[in-house]
Amino acid sequence: MEKRTIALTTVGVLVAGPAALLVTAPAAQADVDRGGVCGGGRYELSVDREDGGYEVSVDLDRVAPGTRWRVVVRHDGKRIASVVRTADREGDVDVERVVRGTPGSETFRFTAKRVGTRTACGATVTVA
Repeated sequence: MEKRTIALTTVGVLVAGPAALLVTAPAAQADVDRGGVCGGGRYELSVDREDGGYEVSVDLDRVAPGTRWRVVVRHDGKRIASVVRTADREGDVDVERVVRGTPGSETFRFTAKRVGTRTACGATVTVA
């Protein structure tokens, strides 16, 4: 009986131990998201730390299908993307870039403007 109790306790520690580490370990990567309203839909600016750099994503959701949008993304003032995309059947427009990190805090900014109109939106994220 004693051996069985020890075996079950050991299994419980082996199974619960890694789970506890996952819950209590500090985050190795910081993700920052900003969202809001854009042209009848919504936008999300997402900045995720990735191996010494950042993955920057701009998503426009539920804008009018077939509409054209100019999306400009900047990292510390430097343009890293300037594209015109057409919203798909679901009204989605996606732009992604990966950039190297620089020392100190970093600022990411996007603007999206519907081509041929004054409809526009944008957001800024600063990460330390």
